[in-house]
Amino acid sequence: MKHLISTLIIALFLTIFVSGTAFATSPPPPPPGHGSSGNVPGGGAPIEGGIAILLSLGLGYAGMKVYRARRKALVE
Repeated sequence: MKHLISTLIIALFLTIFVSGTAFATSPPPPPPGHGSSGNVPGGGAPIEGGIAILLSLGLGYAGMKVYRARRKALVE
């Protein structure tokens, strides 16, 4: 129990310390010529490939959970 409490205290301290230093810095200035071609919402980053990967991983995880739940129900 003491090990768990000390681990949680250390994790809490590190989380607060890291988040405090992350918000303490100011953002860098924009590069030269920024906004000359107009500001594109979202920065023009392609997300369609990432969404397909995320959905396929989610479906695989859900399928694994269903498979394990049914297998456990058959064994019991």
